Amino acid sequence: MMAAARDSPLFLGFDFSTQQLKVVAIDENLNVVHQNNVQFDSELPEFRTQGGFHIHADRLTVTSPVLMWVKALDLVLDKMKGAGLAYARVRALSGCGQQHGSVFWRRGASETLKDLDPDQDLHQLLQDSFSVSHSPVWMDSSSRQQCEELQTAAGGAGRLAEITGSRAYERFTGNQISKLRQTRPEEFKNTERISLVSSFAASLFLGGYASIDYSDGSGMNLLDIRTRNWSEICLDATAPHLDRLLGAPVPSTSVLGPVSAYFVQRYGFSESCRVVAFTGDNPASLAGMRLQQGDVAVSLGTSDTVFLWIQQPRPALEGHVFCNPLDWRAFMALLCFKNGSLTRERIRNESAGGSWELFSGALRDTPLGNNGHIGFYFDSMEITPPAVGVHLFDPDDNQVSEKHSDSLTSGDV
Repeated sequence: MMAAARDSPLFLGFDFSTQQLKVVAIDENLNVVHQNNVQFDSELPEFRTQGGFHIHADRLTVTSPVLMWVKALDLVLDKMKGAGLAYARVRALSGCGQQHGSVFWRRGASETLKDLDPDQDLHQLLQDSFSVSHSPVWMDSSSRQQCEELQTAAGGAGRLAEITGSRAYERFTGNQISKLRQTRPEEFKNTERISLVSSFAASLFLGGYASIDYSDGSGMNLLDIRTRNWSEICLDATAPHLDRLLGAPVPSTSVLGPVSAYFVQRYGFSESCRVVAFTGDNPASLAGMRLQQGDVAVSLGTSDTVFLWIQQPRPALEGHVFCNPLDWRAFMALLCFKNGSLTRERIRNESAGGSWELFSGALRDTPLGNNGHIGFYFDSMEITPPAVGVHLFDPDDNQVSEKHSDSLTSGDV
């Protein structure tokens, strides 16, 4: 039995999130047999990120270094190997990436991916493979002009939402592509493929460009969520010949092919190990929580989300409708709030000395309803509502300053 256990199949799941790269290995009974992670800020300090990203001088542009994600994969695979994980047992792997981030591959990168030297780290081999070295991520809000142009081309915000599941949002990939084409034309001209973070990660394992899946693809303002093909109206408004740069989208459960020879030779993966399409972190949450029609879930992460499984799409000007990652005929609805864990951690640090235990104690000691005091904490420009700043109110709905509020609530959080 012990021998059988040592030879039993394993399955890997990777999560390229904002602040870290996480991995979990499970057996065929869904038991977790190994977990690992790489924290970007602390373990890859050479990239000088804070929270896994860089906020630029305009306070609107937010990016992450592409090579940081690649180097994190090198590091986590070495960690797992050092912990004794037998890669030869892995039958399939998949994963997810932070939604709306985009990766721009330089001309010639496909040839590089096909012929990787197993004696070198991935980040060394791919250091010249990206036309844009710092990827726009989901916190970016610098493409307002491009959003307005896309909505005009589509016939208005409501019409765009009907087609793509969302009105134009600054962080959505189509608007980021349009901005790059307009403001950095040489880099755009030097791009042979555009990936989402999810399909970028799958491409690393596949040794070739991985297709964008329907579910993550519906967070781009480019995919027609009903036909599950790229919308010609949106493509034409974004960039010429964009369909060639994106490739054809595929169902989120698609098996893309075998793992590349690089991983077979460097880490001992089986040649029969399959790469399944990666998706966005929000669709992956719906899949991982095993939601069914009528279920609603709340996820408290770097961003906070509320999402549910729906059968018929009814897009609105607020919120999003994505293709469902589990059933290609169904959909998922989602609300996203930018000021999530980073904002909570700031308040914890200021009010409880960085201790969640003290923070929780203060919450327990505070009456439900906080004696009528309420606060809205928007460290970054929020998505819904579009607001920024800290807004505090007393029981009579009068706005008060933070300092005054502290004296009133005395220990309340």
